[in-house]
Amino acid sequence: MDATIVIRTYNEARWLGEVLDGIAAQTGGVNYETVLVDSGSTDGTVEIARARGCRIETIAKTDFTFGRSLNQGCAASHGKVLVFLSGHCIPASHDWLVRLIEPVLDSRVSYAYGRQIGRAGVSKFSEEMLFRKYFPEHSSVPQEGFFCNNANAALSAEVWAENPFDEEITGLEDMMLAKSLTEAGHAIGYVAGAPVFHLHEEKWSQVMTRYEREAVAMQQIMPELHVGFMDFARYAIAGAGLDWREAVASGRTKRRSEIKIAIEIALFRFCQYWGTYRGANDHRRLLRERKDRYYYPR
Repeated sequence: MDATIVIRTYNEARWLGEVLDGIAAQTGGVNYETVLVDSGSTDGTVEIARARGCRIETIAKTDFTFGRSLNQGCAASHGKVLVFLSGHCIPASHDWLVRLIEPVLDSRVSYAYGRQIGRAGVSKFSEEMLFRKYFPEHSSVPQEGFFCNNANAALSAEVWAENPFDEEITGLEDMMLAKSLTEAGHAIGYVAGAPVFHLHEEKWSQVMTRYEREAVAMQQIMPELHVGFMDFARYAIAGAGLDWREAVASGRTKRRSEIKIAIEIALFRFCQYWGTYRGANDHRRLLRERKDRYYYPR
């Protein structure tokens, strides 16, 4: 079997049907299976997946970590390539799967990740800007550095068997693994031609918690990284300002209330960087240039 698609879920019924339909519509002749790892959904997620032929794995909420749930799904897989897809990430092209796994199957890289884009009317504008920053239009196979994102990624099953995900880290298990792989001589690749619509629908408190959790994890990956209060203020103001100028230039403010989009931008950047500050404020300082590379909005 060429690939196993592993999807982690908790109450993903809103988009899961469209995700699975997008998988079913793939072309290119890839022989694949889909394994769903669910951590206690109560909204019909499991029923939607079972009706579409997914194999179901379950993990208790009390046992859940991002790495542990992925390891469980990987252990139940039969594919040469393990494909990781969020339960709210919808394939945006019919050749998404074949293009994502290609550089792993031909051994150019051990770990690859694909493009993420927003969807008008669903995605927050500032998050669309983040997607544009971290997931550009051009591929890099292999790439420099260890940035990676499991919302849309592919990993050699053979490599995973010797290098499972860290089960204790609070997030960024993808970057933790990618860092250790690059240090061991493996290559990471970015595949712009394998896009998904990444549809976050979070409350503001959830946005803040996500970035706080990831900042805590980043301290394990890059313990020299420190984000102070002045960094929070600088990044939040700069991010909101750049987003606003882009919203005006792109005509988004003409299609939406200026006040509404201005408030949304300000809230997103505040939650993003206040969460980051809270997660990282007890750690040592890092040179401004390196810090900016990870957190500055452009």
